[in-house]
Amino acid sequence: MDGAKRNELQEALEQLLETSKDIEAAAVVSMDGFPMASIIPEGYESERLGAMSAALLSLGERTANELKRGELAQVFVEGSQGYVFVLAAGEDTVLTAVVKRGGKLGMVLYDIRKTAKRVAGIAGSHLQAEVE
Repeated sequence: MDGAKRNELQEALEQLLETSKDIEAAAVVSMDGFPMASIIPEGYESERLGAMSAALLSLGERTANELKRGELAQVFVEGSQGYVFVLAAGEDTVLTAVVKRGGKLGMVLYDIRKTAKRVAGIAGSHLQAEVE
């Protein structure tokens, strides 16, 4: 991925965290789990977050398919300290957001979905450029 596309992805994440103060970390990763852009606090590893995100999305897609629940919309993990949302952001990209406990999840999810669409557009144009 070229530097301009990586910068666009980074800007999308920065805007997401600026818009929603309840989001502590966010990353865009490939379906293979490789980080493409991230904003994460100290103590997080982008490679580990990427691998877990891709694995969660893959398992979620398989579960939805096997149980005939239709196309996967998102994977939602709730822990005692907060939440993790993993969404497909195009065919080959995953958006992960780590959210504080007590946040307004409806608004947070709206912002995450909006960013996932933006990321899909950026990543999709990147893939299209590689094909041409």
